[in-house]
Amino acid sequence: MIAMIIVGRLVNRIDPRWMVALGLGLTALALWQMSRFSLDVTAEMLVMSGVVQGLGLGFLFVPLSTMTFATLAPELRTSATALYSLSRNLGSSIGISVVIYLLGQYAGAAHANLAEFVQPFRAPMQALPAALDPATTGGAALLDALVTKQAGLLAYLADFRLMLWVAIGALPLVLLMQRPRHGSGDEDLAAAME
Repeated sequence: MIAMIIVGRLVNRIDPRWMVALGLGLTALALWQMSRFSLDVTAEMLVMSGVVQGLGLGFLFVPLSTMTFATLAPELRTSATALYSLSRNLGSSIGISVVIYLLGQYAGAAHANLAEFVQPFRAPMQALPAALDPATTGGAALLDALVTKQAGLLAYLADFRLMLWVAIGALPLVLLMQRPRHGSGDEDLAAAME
């Protein structure tokens, strides 16, 4: 919310393409921070990455919307808003679906890889506490829960790294964007912001 307020005041003074690039950079930084999480992540780390990501998204979407509508004639803005909203919703739905699908795939693969190490013939397995004895039902369930927790973490980290690379890959696309013409179009930019 703070980033959106700041961007709203800067959009007429600074090239919006720079703000989009800053937004992608901050989003990439937040995803890099999240790709380094562990099961011992602190609340401070979660809040910090969330704040950085929020700033990044604020600096990304407001100028993007502004550039989208600033060059349109006022009579086309209603139709453009519907098309823009549809494309954003469709794109985010597809992106979320792909990331959730990959999360399941990564978790399954990580669980299978980690489970290979849970064998009674391995030295660390012979030194487990009685509560984790794989010969008992409770011990086997606890071991499986530990493996599942670690596999889930690895899957999330893989998803965060994937989204990080997507954000970095989108940075060069900023060069393809046209700068909105200022001057007589300042009113159009202000109208597009509303």
